[in-house]
Amino acid sequence: MNRLLPLARTWGPLIGIALVAIALLVVAPAVLSPFRLNNLGKYVCWAIAGVGIGLAWGRGGMLVMGQGVFFGLGGYAMAMHLKLEAAMATGGPDAIPDFMVLYGDGTMPGWWEPFRSGAFTLFAIVALPAVAATILGWAIFKRRVKGAYFAILTQALAVAFATLLIATIKQTGGFNGLNQFTLFFGYNLYDPVNKKMIYSIAAAVLVVCLVVVWQLYRSRFGELLVATRDAEERVRFLGHDPANIKLVAFIVAAIMASIGGALFAPITGIISPSDVDATASIFLIAGVALGGRALLLGPALGALAVGYGRTALSESFPDQWTYFLGLLFIVVILFFPSGLGNAWSQVTQRLRPQHQEATR
Repeated sequence: MNRLLPLARTWGPLIGIALVAIALLVVAPAVLSPFRLNNLGKYVCWAIAGVGIGLAWGRGGMLVMGQGVFFGLGGYAMAMHLKLEAAMATGGPDAIPDFMVLYGDGTMPGWWEPFRSGAFTLFAIVALPAVAATILGWAIFKRRVKGAYFAILTQALAVAFATLLIATIKQTGGFNGLNQFTLFFGYNLYDPVNKKMIYSIAAAVLVVCLVVVWQLYRSRFGELLVATRDAEERVRFLGHDPANIKLVAFIVAAIMASIGGALFAPITGIISPSDVDATASIFLIAGVALGGRALLLGPALGALAVGYGRTALSESFPDQWTYFLGLLFIVVILFFPSGLGNAWSQVTQRLRPQHQEATR
């Protein structure tokens, strides 16, 4: 039995990832309608961001309540390219997005121009959150800001980012955001085959993110990250800088959130301030908490479950669905603070003292 434990710890996570891959890439496209599959693609994008939150919060102890900022950076970067691609398809190589004519003076800001290139857009989806997270993380972690102060600060950034987007209607579409995408790197977005292709890309990216995080968890960095969460001063005493360890996890989480946002835009057909504000960030955190922030698959499965629950409840109870979802979170936090993924172990731990007391 003792010999089987190391094998289970090594192959168990990979088996779980494989099952998720089969469910998302094989079973779901075969049994779901195009509408339901597109909804699942939206949940998958949230799950990609959730995997990064699990790394930063579950293993690193950083309650990142502003991931909507990085989700939005990727989403708006992709949406800018898609708007330009649609404009160029109908108006030529120098065409500009329609809302800049409707709301503005018909001129396009210079910083939009590079996003005509698909290659630059893909680079920006990774580089922009990495640079932003590096600057922000360095300023925060070097000053040893953590706990509630860190959570409040990151959430405030999400509020500021959404407010900035709403105020810049001539440059970013304002409250309405960016929408009416027709092409995705040359593929017609109205073709169901192409929409299924984008879904498959999102599902494959989620699986890759799970594998990356699994490797990080079992690496030396993963051990240092957990040690920093549990005993930061001891890690510093041993010669490691906790700020650098946290920074790496923060950057990886930001990049994953940005990739999720970039895929969210073509799948849903819109990206707006409501998708990146504080409420959206809390929604991402809620999914991770539901599934189990410290587990490998917990954040992804929790995000998928919350996304599905949000849609199902809103369809059945248009006016009351938020109350049901809120009640579910309250129950989980009170009785299963480590998430539903750890429900069995939490129940057995509570029953064990009672059993030991009964046998005395």
